[in-house]
Amino acid sequence: MRYTVKAVLAKQGTVSLKLDAASEQEVRHQIAAQGGMVLSVQRSLVDWLPKSGARTRFPLTHFSQELLSLLTAGLSLVESIETLIEKEEDSGIRKIIQEILARLYEGMTFSHALETHPQIFPALYVATVRASERTGDLPEALTRFIAYQTQMDLARKKLVGASIYPVLLLVLGLLVAVFLLLVVVPKFSAIYEDIGADLPWLSVMLIKWGRLVHESGWMLAGIVTAILALTTYGFTRPAFRARLMQLLWRIPAIGERMRVYQLARFYKTLGMLLRGGIPITKALEMVSNLLQPHFRPRVIAAAAHIREGKTISSAMQMAELTTPVGNRMLRVGERTGLMGDMMERIGGFHDEEIARWVEWATKLIEPLLMAVIGTVIGGIIILMYMPIFELAGSIN
Repeated sequence: MRYTVKAVLAKQGTVSLKLDAASEQEVRHQIAAQGGMVLSVQRSLVDWLPKSGARTRFPLTHFSQELLSLLTAGLSLVESIETLIEKEEDSGIRKIIQEILARLYEGMTFSHALETHPQIFPALYVATVRASERTGDLPEALTRFIAYQTQMDLARKKLVGASIYPVLLLVLGLLVAVFLLLVVVPKFSAIYEDIGADLPWLSVMLIKWGRLVHESGWMLAGIVTAILALTTYGFTRPAFRARLMQLLWRIPAIGERMRVYQLARFYKTLGMLLRGGIPITKALEMVSNLLQPHFRPRVIAAAAHIREGKTISSAMQMAELTTPVGNRMLRVGERTGLMGDMMERIGGFHDEEIARWVEWATKLIEPLLMAVIGTVIGGIIILMYMPIFELAGSIN
């Protein structure tokens, strides 16, 4: 969703920004991460309108890859940005890069220039660049972020790809069942009413349904449309989505896998920040905004334990932010001093676990869906033709 925010930012004064965020709370977190103070937050009216294709989506990963290639080739940062402006054909993207270049001409650091576009460059990206400015190794920071983003996109694509066929199968099955119930069954019910013979009670129920569709079809269509509209509206509301996620988390088999997926994202992001030189407590504050709302108090508790002097592994265990395997790997990271690398390995381990579970669940769900849909559609057809079979038997 898109929000219009009026805020006070350091060195910029009162500004008006347009931010993309899942909720108003996330908007406030983004402004707070920049050291600013929110004056007002309003949801943009365009969020209620159908999306048009005119809006340009900034290709952050592609931009980082091209910038890395130019820096590796020996160009300075300003020369690299100028080159990207010259080759960019999209006017919207070119304007954003030109604004960043203007900030660099004014003497701003690259991280501060990126902060002027918080809706495009997330806090993680800015923090990674800022950490590299202390060491003077921007290419290494860009390499870490590109690898991180590629891994996250790959995990997301696996989940989406695994769900396409079951969802398509379910939708087609529902469409066929709805067609039978709304078009075919009413025609059969009119024929059976004229026959007047004794019918099985399930066939009688189908006949009553056909009569209802024939007499009150428009009312039923209005009710179904209203339900679909309310459901669609509900999915646009953060509170509704949060409630739905809480219900899913309470299902043992699904909730545990969602927890592992969140932990994989948590450790991958945290590992990238630690490798970039960001302190663990600061990194935990930044990562908390990427997790589900009920995970955030745990992250805050873990940061508090670390400030009290506890080890990272014990703090994560006390906050219930780890698994038995992950906790052992954290202890190894504490002994070797390579905590950032170890956290990325923990994230990769959990990603592989989720991938195996998704593959197993997909193989199980597909035949079950086919069996259920086949039973429903076949049952409707049998109930429609059963009176004909009985009538044929009585004639013989």
